[in-house]
Amino acid sequence: MLRSGTSVGAQYREARRARSDAESLSKITSAHQELEETTYWLELLVRCEIVPKSLLGDLLQEADELGAIFTSIVLRLKERLGR
Repeated sequence: MLRSGTSVGAQYREARRARSDAESLSKITSAHQELEETTYWLELLVRCEIVPKSLLGDLLQEADELGAIFTSIVLRLKERLGR
């Protein structure tokens, strides 16, 4: 979870510094995939009752919000690229 969770920020940073829309799309898509993996691990911790949902609820909500933001960015980039 640490690896996928920290990769989200690194991929997003690379997307912001990309040299082209195509490169940015690739990086933001990777960030979104890493976010989905991180969300999976957080949900698993709750489902297995390893960590109470009260401790991870805010993180899960933040992950959902970031997912919506990344989806919006991907759609705009695809539109600009004519995909």
